[in-house]
Amino acid sequence: MRINRYLATCLIACFAILVGTAAAQTNVTSVPDGQKTKVRGYINQRSEEKLLMTNLEGAKYWVLLSPSTSVKSNTKGVFRGGTNYEVQHLLRGLRVEVEGRGTSEGAIAATSVRFNETDLRTAQSLESRMDPLEQTVASNTGRIGANEENDKRQAGQIEENTALANRAQGTADSAVTAAEKAQLTADRANNRINGLGEYEPIKVINVPFATGKYALDAKGKQIIDEAAAWVKTQDRTGWMVEVVGFADSTGKSEPNRVLSERRANAVIGYLVSQYNLPLTKLVQPFGAGIDDPVATNDTAEGRALNRRVEIRLLKNKGIAGTN
Repeated sequence: MRINRYLATCLIACFAILVGTAAAQTNVTSVPDGQKTKVRGYINQRSEEKLLMTNLEGAKYWVLLSPSTSVKSNTKGVFRGGTNYEVQHLLRGLRVEVEGRGTSEGAIAATSVRFNETDLRTAQSLESRMDPLEQTVASNTGRIGANEENDKRQAGQIEENTALANRAQGTADSAVTAAEKAQLTADRANNRINGLGEYEPIKVINVPFATGKYALDAKGKQIIDEAAAWVKTQDRTGWMVEVVGFADSTGKSEPNRVLSERRANAVIGYLVSQYNLPLTKLVQPFGAGIDDPVATNDTAEGRALNRRVEIRLLKNKGIAGTN
């Protein structure tokens, strides 16, 4: 099943990266003061001067940005060369590589931030969906606050009436229990809203391809089948799937980009036809061409590793309700 790149983009679910968790993070990794550090992962939340990111193993780091921080794309290979960008382009959901040194507070003072321009387009697409849903979350948060105040007033009235008229204790107990349940519901809703901005990378499945080919072979199907069997054993609430195709450096750039896109579409077609993967679970599938190689293109073994499709499994903690 061949899916046009732009049609697949239009079928993406209307979901967003919303408000991140509070600034006090009990599970953020502390980097020793002065230690040179390189971290690669996804941006969970960010402000003008700092961002919170999660690496591929799930560890979180605070990253401090400054006017001297170099922000560039890696259009010529793995985090080499590329175009200069402003820090405003460091969006939530963007996969980045950060280099810097630890501070006395345990954060990373970033000297450079590198990212792939194809990943930037994905993050921009997600960011464009944020505003309407953020407004909805803000409205829901206001209603939760109003409910909490209403619960407090009800509890106060119950206590006053009990003191004045010594009414039935059972009625008062029932009302207090209802207020406690309402408070618990509000707390859970707040936790869920706070988690909407965090995407946890779960697993990356690499599907290899032969030189110049984009059809899935028996080995590729077996890898996907084994991954699908594992997925069935997991709680998949809030999961999203990002499918990205790649090519080695053999041949010209544009044909390689088209070839990598066809490889991604072949994998998507197999997932849809064999496992009924909803297209609403896809995060802007695309072909990255020769960008972001995982090995050198100077050897046959390295080129074989670069001819691949990455199936990236991501989990939104807020949608899953796990916070």
